[in-house]
Amino acid sequence: MNGFFCELKRRKVYRVAAAYGVVGWLIIQFSVTVFPALTLPAWAARFVIILVLGGFPIALILAWAFDFGPSGVETTPEIASTEETAECPSTFSARRKNVFYLAAFGLAVALVGGYFLIPRASARKLDKSIAVLPFDNFSADPENAYFADGIQDDILTNLARIADLKVISRTSVMPYRGQKHNLREIGKALNVGTILEGSVRKEGKRVRINVQLIDASNDKHLWAQIYDRELTDVFAIQSELAHEIASALKATLSPDERQRMEKKPTANGEAYLLYLQAHELFSRPDRHHDDVARVEALYEKAIQLDPAFALAHARLSHVESWSYYAIEPIAARAEKARTAANNALQLQPELPETHLALGYVHYYIDRDYDRALSELAIARRGLPNDGGVFRAMAAIQRRQGKWAESTGNYTRAVSLDPNDAILLENMGMNYLAERDYANAAKIFDRAVKAAPETFTIRELRARVDFYAKGDLGPMQQLLASMPENVDPNGTITLARYNLKMLERKFDELIGILERSPAEKSRGETSAPISKAFLLATVYAVKKDEARAKASYEEALVGAERAVRDSPEDGPRRALLGLIYAGLGRREEALAEGKRAVELLPEAKDAFDGPILVISRARISLMCGEVDNALALLDRSLQTPAGVTIHELRLDPVWDALRADPRFQQMLAKFGGKP
Repeated sequence: MNGFFCELKRRKVYRVAAAYGVVGWLIIQFSVTVFPALTLPAWAARFVIILVLGGFPIALILAWAFDFGPSGVETTPEIASTEETAECPSTFSARRKNVFYLAAFGLAVALVGGYFLIPRASARKLDKSIAVLPFDNFSADPENAYFADGIQDDILTNLARIADLKVISRTSVMPYRGQKHNLREIGKALNVGTILEGSVRKEGKRVRINVQLIDASNDKHLWAQIYDRELTDVFAIQSELAHEIASALKATLSPDERQRMEKKPTANGEAYLLYLQAHELFSRPDRHHDDVARVEALYEKAIQLDPAFALAHARLSHVESWSYYAIEPIAARAEKARTAANNALQLQPELPETHLALGYVHYYIDRDYDRALSELAIARRGLPNDGGVFRAMAAIQRRQGKWAESTGNYTRAVSLDPNDAILLENMGMNYLAERDYANAAKIFDRAVKAAPETFTIRELRARVDFYAKGDLGPMQQLLASMPENVDPNGTITLARYNLKMLERKFDELIGILERSPAEKSRGETSAPISKAFLLATVYAVKKDEARAKASYEEALVGAERAVRDSPEDGPRRALLGLIYAGLGRREEALAEGKRAVELLPEAKDAFDGPILVISRARISLMCGEVDNALALLDRSLQTPAGVTIHELRLDPVWDALRADPRFQQMLAKFGGKP
């Protein structure tokens, strides 16, 4: 054996073995730590370990047989029998046996290493991510479905308070309601390691909740429990559930998280049921504006039953703030939102939803973005897994012109709510505003897949092709597939108007508008756009002055009333300015256009502000101020959310500029064909 060890040294096998061991160990460490983070399958790390260990005896044999010399890789020279010394006796005679010993040693090391390392790679660290699927309603009364949804949503909210978990939001799990669950596919689609599913049976004042926690990678049950309690104990059940799930996933709960989960929102069971109905209705992605009145009434009735119900006050404030922003920007609604938020603050200042409500008041009503973000930061500490907080932060940041930060927070929100089509729509609108059409198309494609029947999302996807390439084909195909007599909120009518204007099919457009059941539409701002205004615009580009004037006068009545109702609303001022310009009331039109951008300048709102700049450019052009119109358009082309080159190239509202060489130079400068 002395000769064998002497040969190992001479042939540098020791060195190769040491180097291979170091490099192989690093490769194995990388595979067992990084592969799971990349969501690669467990067999990938095992495969790497087998390759590394299997290569060890091969590396030893190659080191024995070859060496690096002046000419590169060379066969290791043998020691002739005449050169054998006392240090390396019997080397020549035992040469074949030595190679066998070497191979056997390398194989033994590989087997021992595999014994210890492969189980380590196979042992999967429990993923602290969870999706709570919609609970089945096993109650005799199908109307109790809202109660099952409410229990699921409250469990989600409790879990969302645990910073050590990743919790998928409600919208992304609701599509799995009533389906046979392939949990592995759901886990992969939502990128979670565990899934909670269950059922709820409510009979009178008794509640039975059956839940089970499942490993999404192998369908293995990690934990299951049945709760059979009085309705008044439902909060204790939810708190218990959250603790059990956190324990099963080995998640750490801070004292504050534990305290929040154990606090009952109300002691009044009837108030809680009303709250669940309201919250379920407002959380629907397909809610209509008409549903808001019912949601308001349910929250208000819950508060009458329990005036100390802080969570109901906070949720009511959110509804009022959103309604002020999206439907009716009037002082009375703003006051209701502010009062409800302040009531929640007095009752439970530590409640995260209270600060979320205050954030919405500052955002939607006050447009005080710094204060809104401060309140949302407090809410985020209490709701670290709530995608709605990240969504609100992203919406505010884009109005501040912080596009990268906004998109980053939308990305975080999407990671918690990957199937929320409205969330994806908002993220896509960021890319659209920044003219990043490739990424906009990808995100809108995901949104369309999540909600294939939602017209607004499909229309935005078609708009990408128009903005990017001037291609009207996708928009034409979309609208050709839509029935003309169905349009509850005017969205489809407005899309048809935009398309036919770009196609210059004015007579066809007039017929569409006259047949449309929608008397008003809502565009990209808070201004209600009447059918009369759209008709007036078409008649104006057709040079039919008499009909244009009659339609503008009809539109004026509603526009002036809208401004009286909300005199500080910039979009309503801009619409009124366009009508005044159409009626030849030049000074009033210019004043309204100026007032609109003063109320909502780009510096105050980088998302909606640029739209008002475009309106002001139109007003300036209609009033004969061509220089000002050109200057505004030139700036708008260089501003996120501003006008696009293909809109200028095709929209007939800019026809008065087409003969101006400066307009042609502008088109050429930004890549548009004359």
